[in-house]
Amino acid sequence: MTGRRDDEEEGLTYADAGVDIGESEAATAALVSAVDELSGTTDYAGLLDIGDRYLGLATDGVGTKLLVAEALSDYSTVGIDCIAMNVNDLVAAGIEPVAFVDYLAVDEPDEAVATQIGEGLAAGAERAEIALVGGETAVLPEVVIGLDLAGTAAGLAPKDALFDGRAEPGDTLVGWASSGIHSNGLTLARQAATGNHAYTDPFPGSERTVGEVLLEPTRIYTDLLDPMREHDVRGAAHVTGGGWTNLSRLGENRYLIDDPFPVPAVFEFVQEEGTVSDEEMHRTFNMGTGFVAALPEGAEDLATETDGRVIGRVEEGDGIEIRGLSL
Repeated sequence: MTGRRDDEEEGLTYADAGVDIGESEAATAALVSAVDELSGTTDYAGLLDIGDRYLGLATDGVGTKLLVAEALSDYSTVGIDCIAMNVNDLVAAGIEPVAFVDYLAVDEPDEAVATQIGEGLAAGAERAEIALVGGETAVLPEVVIGLDLAGTAAGLAPKDALFDGRAEPGDTLVGWASSGIHSNGLTLARQAATGNHAYTDPFPGSERTVGEVLLEPTRIYTDLLDPMREHDVRGAAHVTGGGWTNLSRLGENRYLIDDPFPVPAVFEFVQEEGTVSDEEMHRTFNMGTGFVAALPEGAEDLATETDGRVIGRVEEGDGIEIRGLSL
C-alpha cells in the first residue's frame, strides 16, 4: 500500500465514482422483500432441492469493466470474467459448477465484438471445466448503450457437501491470490486511473498498458472445491463487491487477517492516482486475495496442497482487521 492514512483529506470514493454500496444493498433488500417467497438461498447462490442433490444457480455480469474493453476495442477476455464471477460464487457455497448460459444485450449487432466475447466465454468455460449450453443475444437500441454481458451458472452438490457458510471462533483462514482487480470496483478504478492517464499509456514498471492491466481476467477458483471439501471447510468467501467486508458473510465474528497476499501494483496505482484511502480500497477491492475459506483444522495442509496460504484466524467479536484497519 502507499501508506495513505485515513485521517488525511478524503480522496476519491466508490460512491463519488458513482456506486454507493449502501444504496445498492438497500435496493437489493427492497427487491427481495417484494418477492412473496424466496426459498433455498445462500449468501452466494440459490438452491433448488432436486431429490438427492441441490441444484445451485448464480447470476452475475461483468460490470463497467466492459467500458475498458470498449476503449481498447478488446473484448477477448470479458467472457472469462463473466464466467468467473458466477462459478466462483457457486464454489463459495460448496457447489460444483457444471453449465453456463450467457446474456448479451447490445444497441446494435457487431460480428467482430460478438466473436471476441464468444472466444472469452469458451476460454472461461474451459478453465472452469463447465459446459456452455447456449444463451441469448438481444438487440435493444433504446435500452442499451454499447453492450452489457451477464450470465447464469448452474451447479450441483450432494446435500451433505454444501458448506455450512458460518465460521466459528478458533477457525483458521486460508486465502488464495487474486489475478488482479477482477471484475468489481471498476467504476472507481477507471475514474482514478484515467484522471492523469489514458488507457493506452504504459502501466508503470510494466510492458503492458493501463487498460491491459485493468482488463486482466478474473481468476477462476473451481479447482479449490474438492480440496476444500476434503478438509471440511466450514465456509468460504468470494472477495468481490464490498471488498474485505465480504468476510462478514461468514457470520458475526472478528476476522483477523495478519498475513494477506501482497497488494498487486494495480491497486497501488489506483490508490495513488485517485488519492483513495486505505479503508476505501479494502472496502472496494480484493487487494490481492480473491478467495478465503474458514476451517477448524488442517489449514496448513489445505494451503500446501493448493496455492493458498494461511492468512489469519477467526476470533470472538466483530469486524475485519487487516493492515491496521478495522472494517
